[in-house]
Amino acid sequence: MNRWLPVVGGVMLNMALGTFYAMSVFMLPLEKEFGWTRAQTSWVTTIGLALLTAWFVVAGYIQDRRGPKLVAALGGSLFSLGFFLASYTQSLAGFYLTAGVIAGTGSGFGYVVPTAVGAKWFPDKRGLVVGMMVGGYGAGSGVFGPIASSLIDRVGWRTTFQILAVVFFAMTLVATWLLRNPPVGYRPAGWDPSLAKRAAGADVQAREMLHTPTFYVLWIAYALGTTAGTMVISQLVPFARAAGHSAAAAAFAITVGAIGSASGRVLSGWISDHLGRLNTIRILLVVSALAMPALFLLRENVATFYLFLGLVYYCYGTQLSVYASTSADFYGTKNVGFNYGLLLLAWGAAAVFGPSLGGAVYVATGEYRWAFFIGAAMSVAALVTLTFARQPQTRPATAVAGIRSGLGARG
Repeated sequence: MNRWLPVVGGVMLNMALGTFYAMSVFMLPLEKEFGWTRAQTSWVTTIGLALLTAWFVVAGYIQDRRGPKLVAALGGSLFSLGFFLASYTQSLAGFYLTAGVIAGTGSGFGYVVPTAVGAKWFPDKRGLVVGMMVGGYGAGSGVFGPIASSLIDRVGWRTTFQILAVVFFAMTLVATWLLRNPPVGYRPAGWDPSLAKRAAGADVQAREMLHTPTFYVLWIAYALGTTAGTMVISQLVPFARAAGHSAAAAAFAITVGAIGSASGRVLSGWISDHLGRLNTIRILLVVSALAMPALFLLRENVATFYLFLGLVYYCYGTQLSVYASTSADFYGTKNVGFNYGLLLLAWGAAAVFGPSLGGAVYVATGEYRWAFFIGAAMSVAALVTLTFARQPQTRPATAVAGIRSGLGARG
């Protein structure tokens, strides 16, 4: 099989699932119809992203043992169902259940597949290809966000949910057909695995990974560094309108953010293949710490608003790409679905704190100033935390087996 076909499937799947990032286009119509507050509508993003990370762990465990197709099909079906049922929303609880719980669960099941499959097919270009796979998730909101905004103006938010549900179901079916793992023992033509092993850790199980201090360093830095992005994502359209921009400019901001996020995932993934995973993340955390306050302070000019918005999203997308490749490098690809799922729980923590931070600050102060300043401070804290990260030393397979058998004998 041409190994680029699973990449096409992974990008398609993640583009559909990534439209969850554009959920903010539905906030104003829902608030207008039902009288909900910004803090209330923001919770759907928090619920969805938190469940995405929680189910990612379960889905990763299943995929490592049963393969990608079952998990991808389940994820795409649940995500599409969540959007379809959201069109019948009559209460805040109903909106949380459909657009948050069901769609978020589907996103969690689907999102694990492209990352794991890409890491296995492309050990020679892992950063680039994983970046392309997760870049599809970032690009989804840029493609379907403006479409959703236009449809809402023409046919209303209920019909828009239904149209998107049908489109996403078709996309994820095709993607599921294309996604598959490489054969056992697969090696790309011309690739020397001995060179890669010098810079990578051995395949380890989760219990071994959890005994390495670096895992917790990565987890904390990941949570701190992505909080800024989740906060902006959840509040983007209302923030743009509060800054004085038109509805069209606010809708286009979703596209700008998606371009920034997708670019960060792909370009920084490629850069990390050459500059190193942790070095790439550290550089972008510095950029994030500067771009967050600049986005708020220069928000009223549309050009500077788009510029710094794109930078914030770029830094955010970089982390989602490079941390995934880092997990595969440090702990191997055999159990990458479950292992990276445990690391991705850090993003789930950011998904809870970021949107609630933005909504709470706006309700308390009437503006987003302190939310952006706190986000910048958390990027700095993530940078400091990463100074304690150390790549695990490679252990020969025979040594690993000997250690495990020794532990078993003691038990």
